[in-house]
Amino acid sequence: MTQAATPAADTSPPPPHAPQKDGRTAQRSLLRRVLGRPEIGALIAAVGVYIFFFAVAPPFRQLDSLATVLYQGSTMGIMALAVALLMIGGEFDLSSGVAVTASALTASMFSFQLTMNVWVGVFVALAVSLAVGAFNGFLLIKTGLPSFLITLGTFLMLQGLNLAITKIFTGNVGTDSIRDMDGFDQARAVFASEIPIAGVQLRVTVLWWLAFAALATWVLLRTRFGNWIFAVGGNKDSARAVGVPVTFTKVALFMTVGFAAWFVGMHLLFAFDTVQASEGVGSEFLYIIAAVIGGCMLTGGYGSAVGPVIGAFIFGMVTQGIVYANWDADWFKFFLGVMLLLATLVNLWVRRQATRR
Repeated sequence: MTQAATPAADTSPPPPHAPQKDGRTAQRSLLRRVLGRPEIGALIAAVGVYIFFFAVAPPFRQLDSLATVLYQGSTMGIMALAVALLMIGGEFDLSSGVAVTASALTASMFSFQLTMNVWVGVFVALAVSLAVGAFNGFLLIKTGLPSFLITLGTFLMLQGLNLAITKIFTGNVGTDSIRDMDGFDQARAVFASEIPIAGVQLRVTVLWWLAFAALATWVLLRTRFGNWIFAVGGNKDSARAVGVPVTFTKVALFMTVGFAAWFVGMHLLFAFDTVQASEGVGSEFLYIIAAVIGGCMLTGGYGSAVGPVIGAFIFGMVTQGIVYANWDADWFKFFLGVMLLLATLVNLWVRRQATRR
């Protein structure tokens, strides 16, 4: 009787199993990552606006017209950058428009009334602007009131002070010319000069605008402070629980708005050498609109620095495009409202596409 041979044991290693796809770890496609960027909606809108005015307004196609558009965008964009960072941090500043005028008035009157070098007035205005931002931030933290109410109060106070103090020292609602004072030419070179590039005169504010945008992008994406901004904007209580310095972050963001208001105020002063005390009212909404068009959420915790740059560029294109098309300037607010709604809807759509599985 024969015995059947038993098969030899298989000692070879088991074949490697194919990795299981896990929705939590699967890498998103390049398209979804692009659609997930906050500024993509604004970019689509900017391309549409540019094509539209390129087609209907022949002067819009010239290179010097582009330089003018960039200048219009830069004065708005520097402020929109700071306002956007504050919005990502979950707050608003309704005093930002009159704060620009307040800084210019401070520098002008301090220099002229005391007969001092204009740079003294410039640095005094910087101190005042930073103090206003710190005041807003500390009052927000200490009282717990919404930033909307606090900065609305600051807006009214600054608006009243701008008019009242200007009338006291000058006798009217405008400041005296400081063009002939010591240091004016040097300050103008920093804040309001023109630089010849490719045959056109480009305002220095455009270069400052791009430099500030690059700095803000680096801060948001590459620094601990950038993480703090997103954290306090998303949920300040949770951020505080994990060690984020909420008070420092909020106050620093308001002071950043103060710094931007000072810089734009200095540009206005040295570009025109006089300032009207009633200017700036309503500009705060334009800064917020540029930030929202650029993808910042009103609820905080979401946005970028590139987005408000594109939003301000759209503002510049609409402002000058209407002029170049020989349309009534009253259409400006209508177009701005259309851009706000369209960019918001596009941002909502691309975010939904980016989060779909």
